[in-house]
Amino acid sequence: MFFDELQVGMTVQTEPAVIEKGKMMAFARDYDNIPLHTDEEYAGKTHFGKLIAPGVMSFMSVWAKYLEVDFFGDELLAGKSTKIEWLKPVFADDVLSGKATITNLVKRNAKNGLVEVTIEAYNQNGELVLTDVTEAIVKCKTP
Repeated sequence: MFFDELQVGMTVQTEPAVIEKGKMMAFARDYDNIPLHTDEEYAGKTHFGKLIAPGVMSFMSVWAKYLEVDFFGDELLAGKSTKIEWLKPVFADDVLSGKATITNLVKRNAKNGLVEVTIEAYNQNGELVLTDVTEAIVKCKTP
């Protein structure tokens, strides 16, 4: 979808993403190798009571589902930035559902504009576990 066709408030829902324990552990060992993510005995003694998923892995699980229903399609030129906030822990076997909303539009020039998309991810209990604000550069229609 071209920048000119987008509107603040447009929303899409994502398909659920299941946080599989094996994938969670493999991701943690490769990219976030701390005991809270990789050592069940250690994690069991924390206030979480068990292993928690790495935050980036939780986000990327929802992001992958968002890309399946992406607002922009072929009109996406590039990503510009992202800011993730983790609000609640995510555990193995949690099911995360996302809602992506266009929250700001700024036309940069005749060729493209900056689109801000806010993604909210909820667990199977309806609890908001993370938010992300991503900025993307999107093509304008040619005049």
